[in-house]
Amino acid sequence: MARGQARRAREADDLRVEEAVAKGKLKPQGGNKAKAPKKTPAKKSPSRATHLNFANLYEKFSRRQWAKLRANMPLEISHEDLDELRGLNDPVSLDEVEAIYLPLGRLLNIHIGSALGRGQVKDAFLGRPSPRPTYVIAVTGSVAVGKSTFSRVLAQVLSRWQNHPSVELVTTDGFLLPNKVLAERGLADRKGFPESYDLRQMLDFMIALRQGARTLKVPVYSHDSYDILPGEFLEIRRPEILILEGLNLLQLNLLGEARSPKLLAGDLIDFSIYVDAEEENIRRWYMERFMLLKNTAFRNPRSFFHRFAEMNDHEAREFATGVWQRINLVNLLNNVAPTRERAQVVMQKGRDHRVREVWLRRV
Repeated sequence: MARGQARRAREADDLRVEEAVAKGKLKPQGGNKAKAPKKTPAKKSPSRATHLNFANLYEKFSRRQWAKLRANMPLEISHEDLDELRGLNDPVSLDEVEAIYLPLGRLLNIHIGSALGRGQVKDAFLGRPSPRPTYVIAVTGSVAVGKSTFSRVLAQVLSRWQNHPSVELVTTDGFLLPNKVLAERGLADRKGFPESYDLRQMLDFMIALRQGARTLKVPVYSHDSYDILPGEFLEIRRPEILILEGLNLLQLNLLGEARSPKLLAGDLIDFSIYVDAEEENIRRWYMERFMLLKNTAFRNPRSFFHRFAEMNDHEAREFATGVWQRINLVNLLNNVAPTRERAQVVMQKGRDHRVREVWLRRV
């Protein structure tokens, strides 16, 4: 139950409603009614808008075709396991694990073996032994598309391999700048946008991980206080596989000044997965989740979002629609969706959350 509560709190964080709170658009109970942010015109779905110029970049597999690539990968996850991994409104079934995750697990198994082989070649050339490097998998995509659930299930699938590799899951939330810093920089309403992260800290973590550091510390982000917790860290002890989940992992950002060498997070990632869907479906999932959280996690007095529980349903829908159009959709179209073609695998989800098509990059 504690895991479920923590997960619901994390999902609440994705709603990106800090703009309205920071600007006083939502009042406590007994005050003025919340005013929904001003709507902007609807824009094209990123799924339709960004892949037309890359028609031959990916080989595309239907769900049935992809499922056949499972080969002899065993199913080691139970219904009870999935109960602990599901998102609030992101159902996943054993059929989904068999049809989508097991073939992906087989592909990753081959990739990891190949990467280890390349590392051994370099070690032989240098004439020195080196520890097994951590294999880094990135999972990215829009707010509310289901990337967090996807990452949790994938971590369990990989950890159940015959050799039982150690697998850690880290979200980029821990690399967000503290709220105080965001406010000082005028970014209080931009949390989740590329500029709201401590890129240097995230790259330092990834570089140290690739260099074989025995223990690394990742700042802890609280989804109750909606902020980084000072002095608290998650310890990562050189796992064999690390899944890094977040919004802007494939972003083309510079490290340091414009004249410095370009070092991107993507340069330190071994394999990348983009979880995708039509914008109208992502928006609907976001709205459904907002309404579910309004009647559950938001009612916790300790929640940063507790005040939203006092909205009536009409106010909540109007407000959530405005937040989606002014914040999440802008971030998706301007920052997240343009990075999709950098991913090695794209998971195309249908209206029912099931992956209906898998794109495997040719080059």
